[in-house]
Amino acid sequence: MSTISIKFGKKVKVIRLKNEMSQADLAKLLDVHVTYISGIERGIRNMSLKNIDKLAKVLGVPVRDLVD
Repeated sequence: MSTISIKFGKKVKVIRLKNEMSQADLAKLLDVHVTYISGIERGIRNMSLKNIDKLAKVLGVPVRDLVD
């Protein structure tokens, strides 16, 4: 697992929880399986730039908040 993937996943989880969303809620909004969200948050899956942009919009944050 790469450090950047782990850091990204932790940020996604923190922001998701601040928005009071479950992994299932987020998965539904992104039209992906809940295990995909779980993998992202654990740092074992990577997202494309297109999906990172979509994720940021769904979470209501700028992309830089996810990758900074």
